[in-house]
Amino acid sequence: VQLQASGGGLVQTGGSLRLSCAASGLTFSNYNMGWFRQAPGKGREFVAAISWSSGSTYYADSVKGRFTISRDNAKNTVYLQMNSLKPEDTAVYYCAAGPGGTYVYPAVGDYNYWGQGTQVTVSS
Repeated sequence: VQLQASGGGLVQTGGSLRLSCAASGLTFSNYNMGWFRQAPGKGREFVAAISWSSGSTYYADSVKGRFTISRDNAKNTVYLQMNSLKPEDTAVYYCAAGPGGTYVYPAVGDYNYWGQGTQVTVSS
């Protein structure tokens, strides 16, 4: 199983980025997908998740209203659209895959497979 995250970069406060995560080696449509992030010196933090059918989404309070998670099962890809970025959003962002189901969950332990991460830096 491979999860390849891309789309990170350097952006100014208030800017936007769109992260992508391309999956291979698994039946993508059977898995819930999540995005997590980890800032220097901090633990891995939940950002957003989407169920296998896109019927359910869940966001951390810190990104609600600014970030949008979506997926394209035909392309085996999950996206994270990030708007109104803040310096505190600076982190390495990871995509993850977990067992499919109606509900999505925010815990690291709910996910079986992880991508390598992509750096997002928001300058003030």
